[in-house]
Amino acid sequence: MPPPMKNVTPGRSGTDWTLTYGLIAVVVIGVIALYSSSAVVPPGYRGVSITLGSVSPDMRPEGFSLKKPFIEDIRFMEIRQQTQSGKATCFSSDMQTVDIAFNIMYRVPENKVVTLFKDYSGDPYYSLIEPRVQETLKQVTAERRAEDLVRNREAVKTEVLRKLKINIGELLFVEDLVVANIDLSDELEKAIEMKVVREQEALAKKFELEKAQKEGEITLVTAKAESEAMQLRGNAIKASPEVVQLEIIKKWDGRSPQVVSLGAGAAPGATILLPATK
Repeated sequence: MPPPMKNVTPGRSGTDWTLTYGLIAVVVIGVIALYSSSAVVPPGYRGVSITLGSVSPDMRPEGFSLKKPFIEDIRFMEIRQQTQSGKATCFSSDMQTVDIAFNIMYRVPENKVVTLFKDYSGDPYYSLIEPRVQETLKQVTAERRAEDLVRNREAVKTEVLRKLKINIGELLFVEDLVVANIDLSDELEKAIEMKVVREQEALAKKFELEKAQKEGEITLVTAKAESEAMQLRGNAIKASPEVVQLEIIKKWDGRSPQVVSLGAGAAPGATILLPATK
């Protein structure tokens, strides 16, 4: 009697599995190669291409860009205006400690992206701007007294910004510098406040003195004018007595006044004007 038949499930051979795995590997490698062969530079940024450690002199604009898969990398650098804050401890010309807090606005020129990436490590602010801001602030404050720094903050800002632009040149555009705060010691701040109060009081007293002088001058001019006017009227009357008579006639109300002589003992020509009769 022949042996019973066994159920044999048909399956794939080793060659079939090898082809399947190989196909999957090719697809995965293709996807990775496709992904690594392109890059998208964000808005406000520019790309720097690096191939096997060599930096390309050509900048990549924003948007979609092709690259060599696996061997080329694209780094991004922002060209929009940026703001950084910082502090500097300086000394004034009268050897006072001055702490200055500042905000600086800057941006990277588009044509300097590759140069900055190649020649300056890291963020351009920390490698280029901040050291020069610190140095320039110390130079400017060393030329002024602490009190003048507080009173002329805008002049300090203008001078620092001017020198900073010269020191940095065209590598970066320094748009503006804001001196947020100038901090002195408590004792010096109190001394400056007291000095300001005394100066204000002195100005108030000076104003009152000038006001009194002006009022005195006005009074003197008015009195002199009245005196000269009276003198002119007196001279006019002496020169033309008929003027008095003319004024009397103009003001006469039609009634006859009564004039009585005071007699021989009185001064010559002395008379009394009695009320007029109706």
